[in-house]
Amino acid sequence: MLPDRPHSATSPRARLRRINGRVGLGLVAALSFLAGMTDAVGFLATGDFVSFMSGNTTRLAVAVSVGDVSALARLALAIVCFVVGNALGVILARSLRRRAAPLLLLISASLALAALPGMWTPLAMALAIIAMGMLNAVVEQVNGLPIGLTYVTGALSRFGRGLGRWLMGERRSGWRVQLVPWAGMLLGAVLGAWLQARLGIAALVGCAGLTLVLACVTLFIPRAWQRGYMPR
Repeated sequence: MLPDRPHSATSPRARLRRINGRVGLGLVAALSFLAGMTDAVGFLATGDFVSFMSGNTTRLAVAVSVGDVSALARLALAIVCFVVGNALGVILARSLRRRAAPLLLLISASLALAALPGMWTPLAMALAIIAMGMLNAVVEQVNGLPIGLTYVTGALSRFGRGLGRWLMGERRSGWRVQLVPWAGMLLGAVLGAWLQARLGIAALVGCAGLTLVLACVTLFIPRAWQRGYMPR
């Protein structure tokens, strides 16, 4: 349940806000599913994460400690690509007047390029990682609640802290919805692993297709709501 405003819970404005929140969370679930799917494909195909930069950071530190120059360079590049993708996502979101569909189309194109037959694997991974960085600009918050799409450590942490407060008698709302991106990423990773086992890194074409579908879905979301979800 999303946090409520002071106005009446039965007012038209309150009902509209609840619908806005539910639509936003549905989009979050779908985008997290996409992130999990892409991460699983990339990880199983190359051994590196596409969206889980905490894991790549730990592996980078290990590479430094053992002197593995090849892994160090590869993982450092992955982290840089993710940061660049996030920055590019914000720039594009604002340039596109905070419309989700054009941004998702660019993400779909990046994933489709990564899935091309004969694509050099490091370049394919770079394109997929940049795409996942850009994905975070599609939904940054829902009704003031911060959301992470391509990583779930923060979501689990916020859920756990909310659970602790609830067990101590505090009845704040909003913490339960942090399981939405976690569940989305988990289920997406299951599908991504299944596809990768059959198609290899070419399974990224499925990720590109799903992104294209989501781009079409966002055309039915009111512009005012999209502007609220995306970076200001």
